[in-house]
Amino acid sequence: MILSTSTRLGRVVDRVRSLSDRFQQLADSGSPAEFFEEQRVMLYDQLDKLTSRSRLLQRALTTFYLAVGVFVATSVAIGVVAFSGTRGAWIPVATGLIGAFFLFYGSMLLVFEARLALSTTHAEMDFIWRTTKRFVPKELVEQHKTHYVHFRKKSDD
Repeated sequence: MILSTSTRLGRVVDRVRSLSDRFQQLADSGSPAEFFEEQRVMLYDQLDKLTSRSRLLQRALTTFYLAVGVFVATSVAIGVVAFSGTRGAWIPVATGLIGAFFLFYGSMLLVFEARLALSTTHAEMDFIWRTTKRFVPKELVEQHKTHYVHFRKKSDD
């Protein structure tokens, strides 16, 4: 889970850099005011969501590292209890449960991040759909109906 979370965080960083470059190109180009404003709003919204995603991923990564550390502590506690023969058999159980809690919490953070990632993808696709309808012949636009995704609010665009 640590590896996949690190990969996801790297992809978010790459995406932020890409959007930053697009924003700079947009500022330098002579786009029509209406199109410029729409694209600027979309890029800003994307950057806002990517910021939230990166924070969730950083928190999940920290949580997974804590879980690994607690599981190592559990192994050490099992050895100490077995070697010493003391009445501390509850310690490895408690640390194992704490480690499991950290894994569960990190997994929940990844669920929230995945939903946020999906919403950013939908928002960008909706923007592309709206803007391309302006430049594509009407016959082609009429051949394709708007695609709606379950659990999303339908817009009139």
